[in-house]
Amino acid sequence: MKSTCDLALGACVKGTNDMTPALVQVVHNASRAASTAVRRLVRVGLAAVLLSISLPAAVALAEGDVAAGGEKAYTCLGCHGVKHYVNTYPTYHVPFIAGQHKEYLVAALQAYRSKTRSHPTMQANASLLSDQDIEDIAAWFAAQDGN
Repeated sequence: MKSTCDLALGACVKGTNDMTPALVQVVHNASRAASTAVRRLVRVGLAAVLLSISLPAAVALAEGDVAAGGEKAYTCLGCHGVKHYVNTYPTYHVPFIAGQHKEYLVAALQAYRSKTRSHPTMQANASLLSDQDIEDIAAWFAAQDGN
């Protein structure tokens, strides 16, 4: 399919139209501008579609699933589900995290996973968790009674 510019230039070259070179240039520029505008619209439309697809997934991830978190947090309870628990070796107080703020738990687990927060056992455990696992576990602990 020939563009408007091609048709105008062809008509001018073949002598089937009395288009002046200036008019040919105007048609050519208009055709290029329209083509650029169409490409921009397509890009904007594609970006909007991709955003609309990914946004619900991001919102779902941010929420965290309390029920799924209860299953995933099972191994955490051995240490963090016991009030006043002190680990034997190395000796340190293990925090009871029921009722802790979800945002804090997410940040802590992400820091352990990225090894920017130091604790070998927590780093090892957090390295196995996906972003969704972290959100779910944090949601479950936050929903528990901290008393």
